[in-house]
Amino acid sequence: MDETRRDRDTEGRAHNARPRDGLGRPLPYGSPGVERQPEGVVRSPEETVREAQRLLDAGMPFHAHEVFEDAWKSGPVAERELWRGLAQLAVGLTHAARGNVTGGARLLRRGAAALAEFGEHGGTGASGVPGPPEDAAAGDSPGSSAHGIGVRALIGWARELAGRVEEPGAGPVDATVEAPRLRAGRR
Repeated sequence: MDETRRDRDTEGRAHNARPRDGLGRPLPYGSPGVERQPEGVVRSPEETVREAQRLLDAGMPFHAHEVFEDAWKSGPVAERELWRGLAQLAVGLTHAARGNVTGGARLLRRGAAALAEFGEHGGTGASGVPGPPEDAAAGDSPGSSAHGIGVRALIGWARELAGRVEEPGAGPVDATVEAPRLRAGRR
């Protein structure tokens, strides 16, 4: 790749083709990197949660954020805040793992705030997002589940991690160790 020209996709739109590491940081051209998530993939909520969890478990929260971003952009309007909030949690973990304390804590809290509506209403409440009681994650009441996602547990996880990364002397976190469970009790 000619590094003086801007990378373009097949339609001519700007698209960075540099390889990335597991936390989404660009690497020099020609370096081995982690396979990138394809963009614009339309998945079912179940597929979205499953793929994002796989990436989180692999220590790749940046890539999980891209999966949530696809759901955010392609899903129903009533669900966009849910997927946006989950994307922000994944990016917050990415920044915390990179050692960006301020950005990590800020995005974790912003994501938790975006999810708050779904933790309060869940089910078919004000958000209108389906979440039948049998899909509720352990530790969350049936009314706090959206597509079986343990929203309240994720909000607590995000707030706790945000506080921990801001502690004096705290360094980067291990993204694999800190990866949240999107659905409690499932691996």
